[in-house]
Amino acid sequence: MTKNLYVDLSVLQTVPSSNINRDDTGAPKTALYGGVTRARVSSQSWKKAVRDEFKHDNVSAGTRTKQAASLLVAELKKLDASLDDDAALAKATEIFKLAGIKIDAKKNNETGALLLVSRGQIAKLAQYALDNEELDKKEIKKVLKGDQSLDLALFGRMVADNPELNVDASAQVAHAVSTHEVVPEYDYFTALDDEQPDDTTGAAMLGTIDFNSATLYRYANVNMNELVHNLNAADAIKGAADFIKDFLLSMPTGKQNTFANKTLPSYVMVTIRQDTPVNLVSAFENPVTSNSGYVAPSITKLEAEYQRTQAYVDEPVANFVLGKPDSKIGINVAKLSDLLEQVTAQLSEVVQDENTND
Repeated sequence: MTKNLYVDLSVLQTVPSSNINRDDTGAPKTALYGGVTRARVSSQSWKKAVRDEFKHDNVSAGTRTKQAASLLVAELKKLDASLDDDAALAKATEIFKLAGIKIDAKKNNETGALLLVSRGQIAKLAQYALDNEELDKKEIKKVLKGDQSLDLALFGRMVADNPELNVDASAQVAHAVSTHEVVPEYDYFTALDDEQPDDTTGAAMLGTIDFNSATLYRYANVNMNELVHNLNAADAIKGAADFIKDFLLSMPTGKQNTFANKTLPSYVMVTIRQDTPVNLVSAFENPVTSNSGYVAPSITKLEAEYQRTQAYVDEPVANFVLGKPDSKIGINVAKLSDLLEQVTAQLSEVVQDENTND
């Protein structure tokens, strides 16, 4: 594999009246950028949406929980029906103790913090415990670092109890921000009691919901060398395509029943680079202004910024554009399936299964 290999994703997506990611007051999150207030959707919120989409698509996805010991107990009993609850819990507790992860018996045998584990790791831990009378903490740690689910390999894991079990993330996801200034709005609503007497007037409930609408710039990148290190070459190539697909099609679900705001991207640019990832949000430091929609001028500014950055970076391995058939900056693709096929083919040419620790 080349020394460096990155996949950049730049996405423009318009979202109507919505509140998909709230702050502590219940209002849509915002950011001050370029001197004006922008709509913002946190990276954590969108990564959660991607993980949910992985599960919906039957892509390898782990579970983030404090109940890892309970999962291991269930797996041990599944593999060995002769084990009772106490015996299985004793084995599970011993395994996590050797791994350096504290289990709190006073709190329903929870870990001290959320732990992201793959189903494969839980299954292999259980099998290892049943196959070996003497447990080796090095082998246990090896299991907890291997057989990673795609979300674990992409987004990483921090284990405060034992940093040896940390997994470096191979993907970075930016907070999405609007390409233009937004003005916060709110909806005043009332609700009537269907059973109230005819001679009774007034609402049984009233309230407000904060919302905004925006054209968002979304960005993420994947370090393919790190993804291969966490998985293997074949799974990394497939995983990158799965991530692109589900990053594009997912959306956080805050207040979705209220606003029915599920949209799809208007424009997608995927760039494969060998030197450095490039977030093109600087295209919008000077906010877009328009009385006839933000998508078209946002695309123009984004492509102009891409061309400007070419003076600073190496020529990319490949650049693909979906959503602008007359684009002059990359290879135009007509459908998402075509985009994924071409990205997969390009990555297959430059990614090889080798020791990425060298």
